[in-house]
Formats: sequence, C-alpha cells, structure tokens
Amino acid sequence: MSDSLDLASARKVLAAQPFSALLGARLTAFGKGAATLELDIRGELLQQFGYVHGGVLGYAADNASAFAAGTVAGPRLTTSGLTIDFLRPARGELLRARAEVVRAGRTRVVCRCDLITVDGQGTETLCAVSQGAIAVT
Repeated sequence: MSDSLDLASARKVLAAQPFSALLGARLTAFGKGAATLELDIRGELLQQFGYVHGGVLGYAADNASAFAAGTVAGPRLTTSGLTIDFLRPARGELLRARAEVVRAGRTRVVCRCDLITVDGQGTETLCAVSQGAIAVT
C-alpha cells in the first residue's frame, strides 16, 4: 500500500480480507495520506437498540486508518493501538470512515478517522472519532 499502489490495487487488498468481505466494506478513496472505507448499514450490523454496533465502528476506523497509513508507509503494517469516542448513535443507510495520516514516522504512523453516517437524503452525521497508531512491521 505505498504511493505507487492505486485505488484499484488497494481494493484487491481489501477484497482479500475475509472479514471485510463479510461486512461488505468498500474502499472509495485511497492516496496521499488518506483513505475512505464505506459499508451499507443493514440489520445484521445493528445492536439491540437499532444503532450500528460499536464493533462495526471500531472495525471501520481500524481498517480505514491502516489503509491511510499504507499510502505513506507501504503494505507491511499492523494496528498497534486505537481509541474511539462514540459521539452519538450511528444510524442511517451508509457508514463512511474517513481516515488521514497525522504523522508518519519510520516505525509508526498515527492516523485519525471520522466515522460518519449518511441518511437517505445524503445528510452526513458525525457519530464517532478515532485515533490510531499503525506499526510498520
């Protein structure tokens, strides 16, 4: 996942992740220190109150951040830490995770990610924010 890897190639990397395929995740942007991951919100991804489960939000933040890190540090990465703050219940039709590199070091890349839901009218709502450290292996 270096600068020479394009969106189509990065999508192949995502497709090779069985859990991402199970969730139906899509990479919609990739490059220059940023990545966007999206998935359709469906009943199987909700918790008992009808909101997107926090584990799904955590997955989206983790994977979007790792792809953003990959644009500057290459493909040999693993998440070494992630924090997430849930701001409001996540509900809508689409979950969008927009991640960007904050700082790229030799052994670690720090990223932040906004988790946004999109309703049927296209209105975006920020529902969570995260920061993660991605280790270069």
